[in-house]
Amino acid sequence: MKDNKLQLTKQGVEALKNELSDLLEKKRPNLVERLSNARGQGDLSENSDYQNAKDELEFLDGRIDELREVIKNSVIIKDTSADKDTVGVGTKVKLHINGNENIFEIVGEWEADPVAKKISHTSPLGQALMGKKIGDGVEVEAPAGKLHYEIISIE
Repeated sequence: MKDNKLQLTKQGVEALKNELSDLLEKKRPNLVERLSNARGQGDLSENSDYQNAKDELEFLDGRIDELREVIKNSVIIKDTSADKDTVGVGTKVKLHINGNENIFEIVGEWEADPVAKKISHTSPLGQALMGKKIGDGVEVEAPAGKLHYEIISIE
């Protein structure tokens, strides 16, 4: 992530800061205590609790480093949700797709979660929707072919 600025919404940065705080203030101290207790149980070569705690702490420290790096290299993108006339970051868009309706939230890259219907403004669909208005249609190339989306509403 060297010199790459990650674009996030204000809410996304806050969520990452909250996760980092939780890891540093609660989860890491608990794991360190667990590791210390396991270390005191004798032979470390056959102590599975010690190995598990050590592995979990290593994984947790990696996540802490990752979050610090992301937060340090993040830029809060302008929340365009106040403008309900056009699609932008922070807006929820109701789309008509092949006879179905779906609502997607446009977010920064790091916040994207397709299962939760949060799509990045840099994804193919996100890019196609940015700046569009209610009633506009967009086509997006997908593995199954071109998909046509029509914007029904913007929140």
